[in-house]
Amino acid sequence: MLSRPKYGGLSPMPGSAHLLVANGAGAQSITDLARRLPPDWFADAHIIYIPGDSASANDHFSQALQALRPRQWHQAPSIASALPRIAKVLADAHMGLRLYLAGTEGLIGQVMQLALHCGMDHTTISTEQRGSLVRRMQCVHCKGITEEVTTQPAQCAHCKLWLFVRDHYSRRIGAFQGVCIHAEEPDNIPAAITSFL
Repeated sequence: MLSRPKYGGLSPMPGSAHLLVANGAGAQSITDLARRLPPDWFADAHIIYIPGDSASANDHFSQALQALRPRQWHQAPSIASALPRIAKVLADAHMGLRLYLAGTEGLIGQVMQLALHCGMDHTTISTEQRGSLVRRMQCVHCKGITEEVTTQPAQCAHCKLWLFVRDHYSRRIGAFQGVCIHAEEPDNIPAAITSFL
């Protein structure tokens, strides 16, 4: 059984409030969704946007999202800095909140994990993967999380072991699993190739 998540596209859901969280190119998923909705739909929406690395693209995405005139708007510098705000919105939410996640698997996995922990039902969450395919990896040896993994093998940021990044995805952690590439021969490390971009 494959554990890798499958993402659809963002679809509007009936609800009393809407929380939309995106990073980087995930902003385009929200603007694509907006083209299928009445203009006043965003009057009950809260958008949280985490820009990527491209300053000009970020300005364009930020302006496009703000032009939707959401009830609340917040731009955060990183996923980690956005998570406490998202947790507060989820903790204060009433029945009828719908969650929309768009962008990298790292963003989707972390916010999904938080939402499920706060008691949201998975059927009230719409997801769309857009942009980079970088992976969030957990080392199965030290349990440390390494963000934005782009190569195979990849080095754990914590214990420095070289890991084979498996396609096994843990929804509980919101990360792919990395296992020691050569436990018996720690010095036998193949050249890293770019795999996840």
